Amino acid sequence: MVNLMGLFRSPQNELEKGGTEVEGIRNVCPRCGVSITLSEQEENLNTCPHCGHHFRMSPRERVAYLTDEDTFEELFEEVRGRDVLGFPGYEQKLRNARLASREKEGVLCGVGDIEGEKAALFFMDPSFMMGSMGTAVGEKITRLFEYAAGLSLPVIGYTVSGGARMQEGILSLMQMAKTSAALKRHSDGGNLYISVLTDPTTGGVTASFAMDGDIILAEPDATVGFAGARVIEQTIRKKLPQGFQKAEFLLEHGFVDRIVPRSEQRATLAQLLRLHRKRGDVL
Repeated sequence: MVNLMGLFRSPQNELEKGGTEVEGIRNVCPRCGVSITLSEQEENLNTCPHCGHHFRMSPRERVAYLTDEDTFEELFEEVRGRDVLGFPGYEQKLRNARLASREKEGVLCGVGDIEGEKAALFFMDPSFMMGSMGTAVGEKITRLFEYAAGLSLPVIGYTVSGGARMQEGILSLMQMAKTSAALKRHSDGGNLYISVLTDPTTGGVTASFAMDGDIILAEPDATVGFAGARVIEQTIRKKLPQGFQKAEFLLEHGFVDRIVPRSEQRATLAQLLRLHRKRGDVL
């Protein structure tokens, strides 16, 4: 079931004490510049009520708005990253990431229902080292595809990542092939995989399972790409088009099937799951 650990802990600072002070906290939208309260932002699924800008979300926030109540069951919670190479400061960085995100690793995996349709789900975490992919993240996603293949379940994956985790060296890069191989075995069994790209989805995640979906959806204005725009411009010595690497640009050029605002994602995913339900599946 959903891990509620941390919801009832004592407040750690003034921002967490609640009451009128928290209700009055405001955030400035980076797109339209309008000041909005955090309560307004949260009530609007963490989007700006004025311009629709999509703020980043934690995995458990996505579970709450996407899945049917009390249907999500977490899997592979015991898998977590460790300092396999003795990289200076990495153990402390992992501890800091766990404290900041209240998660044990950079991806949350499990199974749950979306409007009654069962699916295997993974949600990458922007608060855990910017969703970077290390051995634990790759292992959890690989296990999820294998678990789903064994039960003939569709997989829905929400990606957000700054790329491979440099502190784990070549071992992090190996996760690109590892996850893609598990995805291929899942696909060979006739199972559906829907990828949902959120801001930002970059690096090795983009070069592997993020763009391997049978159906690829994206949130509005999400940045999606492999290398950074400045790196590409310096390499090819050309100016890139306006909006290059934005979801809308990718949709126009055929890399994304549809851009779906957060308010429509639950209904859209449920419809896709119903349309691709295997013959003989229980209704």
